[in-house]
Amino acid sequence: MGLNCVSAQGWLYRTVCVFQVGDRDDSNLYISMKLKAAAEVTLLHQSLTTTLKPWPAQVLRRIVEVNENLEVHGLIVQLPLDSINPMDTEKVTNAVAPEKDVDGLTSINAGKLSRGDLGDCFIPCTPKGCMKLISQTGEVAGKNAVVIGRSKIVGAPMHDLLLWSHATVTTCHSKTTDLAAQVGRADILVVGAGKAEMVKGEWLKEGAVVIDCGINHIPDDSKANGMRVVGDVHYPSAKEKAGFITPVPGGVGPMTVAMLMENTVQSAKRFLKTYQPGKWNISYAKLKPQKPQPSDVAIAHSFTPKTIGRLAREVGLFSEEVEPYGTTRAKVRLEALNRLKTQPNGKYLVVTGITPTPLGEGTTTTTLGLAQALGAHLHVNSFACVRQPSRGSNFGVKGEFFFYKTYCLVFLLHLTSDIQAVMAASSLVVDTINARVLCESTQSDKVIQNIILVPILFGSRPIGIFARFYLINSFQTPSKQLSGYVASEMMAVLALSTSLGDMTRRLARVVVAYSRKGKPVTTEDLGISGVLATLMRDAVKPSLMQTMEGTPVFVHTCPLSDIAQGNSSILADQIALKLVGPEGFVVTEAEGGAELGMEKFFDIKCRSSGLHPDVVVMVASVPALKMHGGGPAVTAGSAMPKEYSAEVISPWLPSQPHSQAAEICISTDTDAELGLVCEQAKLAGALEAVPCSHWAEGGAGAVALGQAVQRAAETPHQMNFLYDLEMPIDDKIRVIAKSMYGADDVELLPQAQKKVALFSKQGLGNLPICMAKTHLSLSHDPERKGVPTGFTLPIRDIHANLGAGFLYPLVGTVSTGAVTHSYELLRLPLYFKNVECQNNSRENYFSFYFFHRIPSGSEDYIHSIRIW
Repeated sequence: MGLNCVSAQGWLYRTVCVFQVGDRDDSNLYISMKLKAAAEVTLLHQSLTTTLKPWPAQVLRRIVEVNENLEVHGLIVQLPLDSINPMDTEKVTNAVAPEKDVDGLTSINAGKLSRGDLGDCFIPCTPKGCMKLISQTGEVAGKNAVVIGRSKIVGAPMHDLLLWSHATVTTCHSKTTDLAAQVGRADILVVGAGKAEMVKGEWLKEGAVVIDCGINHIPDDSKANGMRVVGDVHYPSAKEKAGFITPVPGGVGPMTVAMLMENTVQSAKRFLKTYQPGKWNISYAKLKPQKPQPSDVAIAHSFTPKTIGRLAREVGLFSEEVEPYGTTRAKVRLEALNRLKTQPNGKYLVVTGITPTPLGEGTTTTTLGLAQALGAHLHVNSFACVRQPSRGSNFGVKGEFFFYKTYCLVFLLHLTSDIQAVMAASSLVVDTINARVLCESTQSDKVIQNIILVPILFGSRPIGIFARFYLINSFQTPSKQLSGYVASEMMAVLALSTSLGDMTRRLARVVVAYSRKGKPVTTEDLGISGVLATLMRDAVKPSLMQTMEGTPVFVHTCPLSDIAQGNSSILADQIALKLVGPEGFVVTEAEGGAELGMEKFFDIKCRSSGLHPDVVVMVASVPALKMHGGGPAVTAGSAMPKEYSAEVISPWLPSQPHSQAAEICISTDTDAELGLVCEQAKLAGALEAVPCSHWAEGGAGAVALGQAVQRAAETPHQMNFLYDLEMPIDDKIRVIAKSMYGADDVELLPQAQKKVALFSKQGLGNLPICMAKTHLSLSHDPERKGVPTGFTLPIRDIHANLGAGFLYPLVGTVSTGAVTHSYELLRLPLYFKNVECQNNSRENYFSFYFFHRIPSGSEDYIHSIRIW
């Protein structure tokens, strides 16, 4: 029964695990026998023992852990379950995965055996061993067989085995009349009744085959312990008439253990038939693209997704690491990253684009299409990591779905409430500042220190916040700034965090106001950093979804590229890189033009994550090249000008990344236009230029790109950051402006100069730079298309996002979505109403109410803060 298969990681695919509840002496003896036999046939083995006080949920969790462990191929639940808490034995045994149920006790295996599917199930070890013994005595077909006992472990499966071996079978039990007569007709007799020596020798048919499965203890003064082990058959008299008979002990028992080992080896062989080291056992959907293309709603209705639990298992996630949100999406717990920390990373791809039109450049569709091509068509593990689209007014151009009329779809309505968590955290900061300003403006320091709420909310000292401070779209703002909620620093923090602890530390560093003396006030100073982390503790987990072809996708965070880093989360990339394995690919997205999203991907995200991409894919669409080459303006919501549907040949030059091997992906247009773009892209330094039609054909339309990416990933490369962090702040800004935008120089306006001096004095000069600039032009002016020259980049101000860990200069007139409000505080005594103190295990909070007025003339607001 030896099996000698070793994985790439070096461990044997032959492991049996015995799970025991309690500490019964007889169970300990049986387990030691099983593990000794496993060692003799060079099977790896382990025993999991839990206490006498486990709850059923704990036992089931342990079984699920073993079910999902690829190193274990046989799982035995030792019966009886010895627990002081009520335990449903049937439920526990059925929790064992059928493919690892080498004891054959699950209902699935029992059902297959009863139907005669002997090649597709595990047969219980004792009946299987009995059949091995019986088959050695001669032909079974046509014989009369009698089974005494109908237990699920011996009697019932023994009946089925004999029946499917073509014997005529009678099952006897405690209600059977004239048992001796039934036994007398048996050519084959199997006894498993649990009654010592109940079958007498004179009952037997001459020459019968007798299999005794009983183990009973009877008094015997000649034994040291005063007991002797006997079977269910009276052996001295039975051996005189039987043709064959098994002794007790030493008969069926060793065969049971041997069959257990055989089942484990059989389980390992079945596993190895389908298992390829490093390859997922994943199913993909077959797309049937229609022409002309239907709407995205029609495309969506044509797709039936896999359940999220199945997708998670396919990519190697354990059930304990997945928190389902419905049937097609789930949060992935960060414990998965801890479990996989020794797993080598896969290949890392980043998709960016040239300066887009107002309609976008298609980087996200390319990200999904490339992942579909690599997985469903080139058969390598592939994962896409994309941002969740933020909701602007009217849901923005993208809306709450990704893309229009494309076969690279992921549907995201509300998703898993990450944006809502960020909004709640932002609102808490605003409300807390409002409360603090009102409190300090109406009460003396002595009163503040004596109010019971103050030590809880604000610490024991007043901070002295100005009535004028930065807010993040907390109240009335222009509609174009509504996305500021999710473009806030908290979303940037979420995207750049590498663990829950890292996010908590970053949130504590967020500067939300300044004191009257100009000192920064952080969320930690306000005493709310822990509450913020609590609000966002689930948002830090990436959301698992799938494309229309069944390729896994992490959708996580949505910092914008014009005022933040524009990349999906580090945690999503890290987990995906572990899951795909060293031969797999993770395709992540850097939103916006290469001078924004990609530059920030390298100089901010890669610095925080320590990850270095292997390939850069740059998307260049013919309409965008036409627009930047002098074509008419493109306006969201309006029809495309006729010039974009006519063939135009002119020498457009696509932009180039500042480091890394690059592929150019071109969206479909006329052959002549595509040929020109490919030619120019290669002249500009692209490793390869590949036309793609994934938006119309799904992954099949990006196979050529996938193959080019595979070749590029094997090409030696080196990643270089654009600037050194130790450079002065203004020099880092100048390097970005000249290298990425083509500016002649930068002009720091007076406010920006003050901030450079201030941040340098505060020791913040070594932070990376996140330029807040329009994404519609390489310059600061969105109307200047193509490759502008002869311009100076104006920097009007510089802000510090200390939680996210970068400085962001404001370029030109770009809006950050953050607005400044000056509040007219009502000079009223601080009014406490219904102060609540409830001291029980789940509720212990205080509530207070306050009023404030917004200068726009809107109605007074009543706010309540509840601190848990």
